[in-house]
This record gives sequence, structure tokens and C-alpha cells, in this order.
Amino acid sequence: MIKTISYPEESQWTMLVQRPAVKQSDLFEVAENIFKDIQLDGDKAVSKYSQKFDGIHYNFSPLGLNILEEAENKLTDSLKESIKKAHQNIYKFHAAQAESINKIETTPGITCWRESRAIEKIGIYIPGGSAPLFSTVLMLGIPALIAGCKEIILCTPPDKNGEINPLILFAAHLVGITKVYAVGGIQAIAAMSLGTESILKVDKIFGPGNQYVTAAKQIAQLYGTAIDMPAGPSEVLIIADKTCEPEFVAADLLSQAEHGPDSQVILLSDSSNVIENVNSALGKQFEELSRKELTKKALQNSKAILFESIDECIDFSNQYAPEHLVLTIRNAEDKIGRIQNAGSVFLGNYSCESVGDYASGTNHTLPTNGFARSYSGVSLDSFVKKITFQSVSSEGLKNIGTAVEVMAEAEQLLAHKNAVTIRLNKMNKS
Repeated sequence: MIKTISYPEESQWTMLVQRPAVKQSDLFEVAENIFKDIQLDGDKAVSKYSQKFDGIHYNFSPLGLNILEEAENKLTDSLKESIKKAHQNIYKFHAAQAESINKIETTPGITCWRESRAIEKIGIYIPGGSAPLFSTVLMLGIPALIAGCKEIILCTPPDKNGEINPLILFAAHLVGITKVYAVGGIQAIAAMSLGTESILKVDKIFGPGNQYVTAAKQIAQLYGTAIDMPAGPSEVLIIADKTCEPEFVAADLLSQAEHGPDSQVILLSDSSNVIENVNSALGKQFEELSRKELTKKALQNSKAILFESIDECIDFSNQYAPEHLVLTIRNAEDKIGRIQNAGSVFLGNYSCESVGDYASGTNHTLPTNGFARSYSGVSLDSFVKKITFQSVSSEGLKNIGTAVEVMAEAEQLLAHKNAVTIRLNKMNKS
């Protein structure tokens, strides 16, 4: 099912870690033009592009609270209880990330500390196409509420009848999001970035999307709106040895491949038998899938690589920097210290990536496309900014003032020096 590469030289790794190229030549021009239109015409332009791209009429207002509440009646009890269980775990994990204030006396008379403040206005984008990602509503809405963000709005594309999937509405209502707009694509990102008559201009935008949404989020930064992280197609890298269950590994590979044709799945192993057995299991499980065509295209972009050792597999993984890393190897926890670059890590045969996607408690909004080398996944910290404070007494200024004067003079910033000198002189006279 996926091609195998055996014992590649380290000089080949740079080529092997490359993701499938996405042609973006026209994306940014299209997105930039939409931003300019919405900046000029607001809701009128949003409506124009909703009609053009989605075939629906934008109604210029958030959904009523009654629609959010009624969504519950369209879901089975089993599904609602499952979502509530996920909510509980996600809330518990993110609430534990809150930091206490720790005041440090760096020098006698000088106290420094840091406090968190919620980002006031948050925009959440939820795709609503072939797979409405209601789980992402939980992953983004819960930490935003815990952080204390004052305004949280959610944009998601409706279906051809102008309706939003009830799963998305139920999840939004469960986490306390009351402003839900039936608008998607570039026009939704632009509206949240710029603000319109009906949609609030936000300070930071969160959420996944296709290549058009990804391009729009990058342009939003040029208009002064922060985003959660650079994004690309979803991906998983699995390292497996002879202790793995090939059927489990195949299932995890397919679970990621079914996201779409530009997703990528990678299998690394120190055993050719493992790769053969996983490939065999892939063939059998593939026939049972409902999204075969999408999955097949993703598998064409994927590969299995045979290495001499598990340590070499981990070295390659660190260079690839996967969104999801699954270690189905003996004593997986012993290898944690070697992992440098990954969005989220799953240890052992029973830690399937799907659990993290939905309900274990960790966040599934993660850096892709190699950005795990420098970015973290979404957490409570993503919804706050940190403000530093310092309190300097007269004793503190005496203890540090001379050092500041010397440094300021060396940088030829004499006004900086004088701000200290004038205070020291006054203290010396009193």
C-alpha cells in the first residue's frame, strides 16, 4: 500500500522529510483580493463571496441561542455523553496549565514577576465540509473559556441549505460559545481579522482549514491579527519495532490518511517484517473504509522507511518533526528523552492517535509541516499573553543603579543613564 525505502543515507534525509508540495501561486492573490473587498464593503462583500464559493446567502447575524440549544435534540444520547466525557478530560488537562504568580527578588530591593492576561477577543474557525470537526470546537473553546477571553466568536461554513451541522452547534453550546456565524472560507478569516458590521474584529484567530483558509490566516497577520500557528495538512509518523501490533499500526496510519489527499503518513522501523506485516494489514483495512478515494491519494504521498535501529528512526523523526508521533516500541517511555521535535507523542500499542484527537485531554491543534521544530500545540498559554512586572525600591536602585548607568553610557543612550542618575543624586542629597 505504501512504498518502502530501505536504509537511506543520512544525506538523503533532507529530501525524505519534505512534505508533498502544494501549489500556492494563486492562493495568496485570491485571498488578498478578498481581504481588500471585505475591508471596503464589510458584510456586503462577505455575502458576495459566500454566494460565490458556497452557494449560500450570508444572513449578517449570529445564530440565535434557541438554534444552539435545539441542536442537542438532533443527537443521540450516546453521542452527547461521549462529547461530554471528552469535554471533561480536555477541561481537566487545560485547567491544570494555569500558572501561579511567582515573585522573585533578583537583587535586594528589586522584585520581578509575571502575570497572565487573557487575550480579549478570540476567533475560532471550524471547517464544515466532508468532516465537520466538532471536536476542534472543544479543543479551542475550552481553553479560551478557562483563560477568561471576553469575546469568543465561531465561524463555520453551512451546508447548501444554509444550516450548520448540529454537532458543531452542540459543542459550541456545551463550551459556552454563543456567537456562531454561518460563514466559511477566506471570507470568514478576513471578516474576523478586519471586522464587519456583524462580525467582531478579533485579536487572534484559531482553527484548521484547507489551503485557502491557511493562506487567509497568513494574510491576516499582515493586517495585525495573530494566528495560532502556521499550518499545513495533517500528518502522523509511527516508529514500530517487533513488539508492535501491525493491525494497530495500520489502523493509525489510515486514521490520519483519511483526513484528505494532502495528508501524509510515515512508518519507520528497524524490521522489514514489521513493514511487510503493516502493509498487509493496510490492504485489508483499506477495503473497509468509506473515504477510500481520499485515503488512497494520501497513501500515495506516504512511505515506509527501514533503518538499522530504533535510535536512527528517532533521529530521522526529529528531523521530520511530525505533528503526531506514535512510538509502538519496547519500553517506549525510555526513549522520551531523545524526542526533540514533535507536536504530540503517543506511547505504546494502546495509545492510538485517535484518542488524542478526541478525548484523552491533550489538545489536537498541533504544528504541522515541520513547524514542530519551533512551535508548540495549542494550550492554555495560546489564549493568554504574559506581562512582566517589576518593583524597585530606593535600596534596589542603589544596588543596581551604577550598573545601569555604565551600560547605558556604553550604548551612548545618555537619557537612559540620566533617568537613573537623577534619582540617585536626589537620594544622596536627602
